[in-house]
Amino acid sequence: MLTIEKLNQFHGESHTLWDLSLEVPAGTCTCVMGRNGVGKTTLLQCVMGLLTVTSGSVRFDGKAIDGMKPSERCRLGMGYVPQGRDIFPQMTVEENLRLGLLGRSSQEDSALELVFRIFPVLKTMLKRRGGDLSGGQQQQLAIGRVLAIKPSLLILDEPEEGIQPNIVQHIAEIIERLTGEGMTVLVTSQKLSFVKKVGSQFSILDKGRVVATGAIPKLNDDLVERYLTV
Repeated sequence: MLTIEKLNQFHGESHTLWDLSLEVPAGTCTCVMGRNGVGKTTLLQCVMGLLTVTSGSVRFDGKAIDGMKPSERCRLGMGYVPQGRDIFPQMTVEENLRLGLLGRSSQEDSALELVFRIFPVLKTMLKRRGGDLSGGQQQQLAIGRVLAIKPSLLILDEPEEGIQPNIVQHIAEIIERLTGEGMTVLVTSQKLSFVKKVGSQFSILDKGRVVATGAIPKLNDDLVERYLTV
């Protein structure tokens, strides 16, 4: 589904990603882990075309997408929920969701019905402003807005950050449901229990490099202590 090969990226004079390679198989949830500042968000922004890479390649469904704009990648079926959610606080829930439909070639309301089946609470809040929602509700809105485009690849940057445990549990269940229905998910996280619940495989980053990768059962205590414990 998604193949990243020898990606290098610089921020000013700082070399942030070093020959980074990652494979995200179709129909799985791949979890990218690591401490703060190791390059997780930078990696996702490079995948979405929000940052320029110096060298390396990104292929989606066998197609080279290097040089494509974020909007073009979205139309190919890539959906991205950034860290911090980036909803529009002055717009209503309905207006935020309909912005997601702009990424579709046809803007039928059936896409919103899919969102409401996954996050029914949003249907009860359509006229509320996004900024008036709780952190957990805003995260559901951010994910719902991306699901409105019916992506084949859902990219989530630390979706469990700063929200209450019951919503984290719900989001984990949604990821399991989506991958069970054939969607591919790429997610960053620092929460071990979350990763072990949703993940099929993991890659750990340290100083912009992949230092460990494998199936989730191989995420052992030694790796956790070396690369994830603060």
